[in-house]
Amino acid sequence: MHGALTEPDLKRQTILRQARRRFTSEGFAGAKMEAVARDAGISTATLYAMFAGKSDLFAAVIDDAACEFTAQMLRVFSEERPARDQLTDFAAGYARFMADPFVRSVFRLVMAERPRFRDVAVKFFEKGKSEFGAYVINVIRDMCDRGELRVEHPSWAAGQLFGMIEHPVFFMPLVTGDEVMPVRAADQIAADAVETFMARYGVVRR
Repeated sequence: MHGALTEPDLKRQTILRQARRRFTSEGFAGAKMEAVARDAGISTATLYAMFAGKSDLFAAVIDDAACEFTAQMLRVFSEERPARDQLTDFAAGYARFMADPFVRSVFRLVMAERPRFRDVAVKFFEKGKSEFGAYVINVIRDMCDRGELRVEHPSWAAGQLFGMIEHPVFFMPLVTGDEVMPVRAADQIAADAVETFMARYGVVRR
C-alpha cells in the first residue's frame, strides 16, 4: 500500500513510542536503554546500533513529537472552514499537546541540564516556530482576507491565542512541579480561548 511504513520505519516508531513512555514516566535519568529495548521487543545491541546513546534517543523522541504535532495541526487547516471551527480544532489540539507530561519533561530537562540538551531544545522550539507558528500566522491572514477576522498584527494575535492556552495547561503545572493543575479540561480552555479571540478579532456579519 502506497505510503505504508517499511519494517525499519515501524521498528523505529515502536522504539520512539516506548522511549517516550519511559522518559515521560521515569524522566531522563530514570529511563534505561535496556528497558526501552525490552518494551520495543528488540535487543539492547539493536537499540544501540540505531541510537548511539540515551541522549541521541531522547533527541529523536523530541524531534518525532514535534513532527507528529506539526502534521496533526496542519491537517486541522487543510480544508477551508469557518474561522471559529478551524481555530477551535487547532486550539483543542494545541491544548492537548501542551498539556502532555512529556512536553513538560522536555522543558524541565532543558532547564536542569541546559548544556547537554540546549541544541535539542533550540531545534524543538525553532521547528515549532518555523513550521507551525508561521503557518498559523498565515492562516490568520487568510481569514482576514476572507473577511472573517479583522487583525492588524497577525503575529501578535497568534501569540495571544497561544498564550491563553499555554498559561493554564503548560506554564502553571511547569512552575509548580505539577502541584497546581488547571481546573478546566484542556478542551474547555481551548474553547474559552477561541471565544475570547473571536470577541476581539472576529467580524460580525450583518
